[in-house]
Amino acid sequence: MTDQFPVLQIDGLSAGYGPMRVIHDLDLVVSAGEKVGLVGLNGHGKSTLFLAIAGLTHWQRGSIKLNEKQIGRNRSQGPGRYTHQIVHHGLSLIPQGDEIFQGLTVKDHLDSGAYTKSAWRNRAGRRKEILQIFPALEQLMDTSVGRLSGGERRMVAIGRGLMAKASLYLVDEPTLGLAPKLGKGVLEALFDIELGESAMVIAEQNVALLDGRVDRIIGMHVGKLKGEAAASLAYQTKREI
Repeated sequence: MTDQFPVLQIDGLSAGYGPMRVIHDLDLVVSAGEKVGLVGLNGHGKSTLFLAIAGLTHWQRGSIKLNEKQIGRNRSQGPGRYTHQIVHHGLSLIPQGDEIFQGLTVKDHLDSGAYTKSAWRNRAGRRKEILQIFPALEQLMDTSVGRLSGGERRMVAIGRGLMAKASLYLVDEPTLGLAPKLGKGVLEALFDIELGESAMVIAEQNVALLDGRVDRIIGMHVGKLKGEAAASLAYQTKREI
């Protein structure tokens, strides 16, 4: 994938909350067409990295480029102030858990992810693509998401993020709280997505779930990237748990 252009390029990123620094001088490049696994224990900065890219941390400094456009800002307050602009540049953040709107139907919930004008115009076609990824949702389109099972809600939440037709998808702990079989099914659906010129970063604690299914696996420890991960990281993770 080295011949592909960088969708995401991060240089010297530090970020945190209040006085606490969570991310430390981090560098990362993700190229078009790549699926990258980001592996580490809870509390080591995976979610904070995603939030920093989206402009949702309390403070940060360093360079973040999305499709070669600068979206990172040196700032000390106002999390979320520029997030709508970052979304328009091509970012889709799929956070941990379900993050659902209880009163909406599955169809309405998916449509809420079509945030940009182009995505909204093409929302019917995007819904069809989401149903190919998660066919179990097809019979549930008029059902309130509050009545769905945990696995179904996770499919809806991820599907909403995929509706954006983004350049970069950040998927945070997609298997969190799911039974192993359901979690594996959700990941398999993500692995099968054809990205084209987009890219995807999947944060996950269990390296074994990603091994051999993504282009790269990068370890994260105390706010720093530790290079390409392998079975040795999985062994280390088990020991620390």
